[in-house]
Amino acid sequence: MSAEFLAGLRAIVGAPHVLDADAGAPYATDWRGRYTGQPRCVVLPGDAAEVAAVVRACAERDIAVVPQGGNTGLCGGATPIGGEVLVSLKRLNRVRAIDTENNTMIVEAGCTLAAVQEAAAAAGRLFPLSLAAEGTATIGGNLSTNAGGVQVLRYGNARELCLGLEVVLPDGRLWDGLRGLRKDNTGYDLKHLFIGAEGTLGLITAAVLKLFSRPRQTATAWATVASPAHAVALLTRLRENIGGRVTAFELIGRPALDLVLKHIPASRDPLPGRAEWQVLVELADTMESDLPAALETVCAAALAADEIDDMAVAQNEAQAHALWALRENISEAQKIEGLSIKHDIAVPVSRIAEFIARADAALAAAFPGVRIVCFGHLGDGNLHYNQSKPHTQDNADFIAQTPAVNRIVHDLADELNGSISAEHGLGQLKREELLRYKSAVEMDLMRAIKQALDPHRRMNPGKLL
Repeated sequence: MSAEFLAGLRAIVGAPHVLDADAGAPYATDWRGRYTGQPRCVVLPGDAAEVAAVVRACAERDIAVVPQGGNTGLCGGATPIGGEVLVSLKRLNRVRAIDTENNTMIVEAGCTLAAVQEAAAAAGRLFPLSLAAEGTATIGGNLSTNAGGVQVLRYGNARELCLGLEVVLPDGRLWDGLRGLRKDNTGYDLKHLFIGAEGTLGLITAAVLKLFSRPRQTATAWATVASPAHAVALLTRLRENIGGRVTAFELIGRPALDLVLKHIPASRDPLPGRAEWQVLVELADTMESDLPAALETVCAAALAADEIDDMAVAQNEAQAHALWALRENISEAQKIEGLSIKHDIAVPVSRIAEFIARADAALAAAFPGVRIVCFGHLGDGNLHYNQSKPHTQDNADFIAQTPAVNRIVHDLADELNGSISAEHGLGQLKREELLRYKSAVEMDLMRAIKQALDPHRRMNPGKLL
């Protein structure tokens, strides 16, 4: 790298905020440890103007840029390929404004999701996006991958929670689209180009987010079910009897729960019997109501109809937290156990049971002894459907069969009118897979958008397209 270019970056952001390859090593490997790249350097701008100046300096020298938030992605989307300038948005971590009457807040891209939730709560409001990595994942990354999490069935994913964006374009211009409007029909809704684009069209530096009234009461329950089909029946019953107060409905297979019980200290199975399937249900209401009683009434009817086998309703916040910890620690337990082949698929809720039954059978036939760790957001049709072998050497050989495993899982998801990526994005992991499942027309449209905004292909190269 030229000393002149490096000096120019230091002049923009300050010398302590430009890291050479050695100092920037923690930024160069993804959370799973699967991808490692070699950036020219790591730059940590302090505000949107500095981000724009850095991108402009790179554009002038035809140097590619990789944006990075909390580096918690699962598809290698924020990891350099090699030779790019990695722009970390961590220092853009301010809450710029909260408007409680408009139910909006403006936050910078480097704010962690947890910090945004806390700021909203301090203002008497709720920001409902919630996922296991919220302590380190940042809003910029959440928007760039269109994150979902556990409350999508009530509040929607990141795209639906965003009203406006501030974005640095590939040539270094700064677009200010920070309008907190729920109705604005003045042409193309440009923000949606950048949400879910994984930094391939521009760098998100700030966002206007929707806020909601805080729930006055919640109810959390853990239930065992005989099959995914029974879980879907329970979800339908809850929706018909409790409606929009169902905020989360998570499906957890026995192998997923066993990994948590094995690797996460103080974890315990909430119910006896080692059921093969369990669901975690949460209700919330902004009105004063007896949600636990309502939940118990519906679940009693479900018990009578054999839709559930057993259930436990959390009696206090500590018990609810313990139930959620079992769900939220699955990914960490998997990481401790070792490498697995991960899938983030979505199918219509009505096809969930069919997908699991057919995929399980096909994988067991093709790879005897395969361990399937299945869990996820059944309420919105999104499953994390992961495979490994219990023994280290067997698993290494199995991981080498990733393309064949992907073909079984992704072909079935596509056959059932589903998606190969529900909330994790494509990154490097599924870039080639996309070509098999998107039509030629869709790919042409996506390439045309990329060409229009980033004709020199400097934004996060090697990702998504």
